[in-house]
Amino acid sequence: MFTVEVRDHIMIAHSFRGAVFGPAQALHGATFVVDAAFIADTLDANSIVIDIGRAHEVLKATLGPLNYKNLDDVPEFKGKNTTTEFLTKHIYDQLAKAARGDGLGRPGRELKAIRITISESHVARASYEAPLW
Repeated sequence: MFTVEVRDHIMIAHSFRGAVFGPAQALHGATFVVDAAFIADTLDANSIVIDIGRAHEVLKATLGPLNYKNLDDVPEFKGKNTTTEFLTKHIYDQLAKAARGDGLGRPGRELKAIRITISESHVARASYEAPLW
């Protein structure tokens, strides 16, 4: 399979509920590096997986509403622990909509899957990968 990845980052604040989170229950900040991988069985007629420029624009547009925000105050996240794992699925869902809507410079049906990886530090990261169809 072929994979193309684009990368961006966001700076956020959030807190968690639950004793399992220890000191992270308090409000804290994070800078997340977000990698979005687009996966296809074959290259298209232009010998690409997707248009990298469009993919980066879609990722940037997806992350924009989260950047420099306290995620505890984002209405769609109300009552949720916005863990790294949770955010990978949220970002996947947004990018999958773009892919399925042919918004990446290639018919979405020709793409197989998307993988989102968020690095929360140099020693920890989480991923979510799922097929598009």
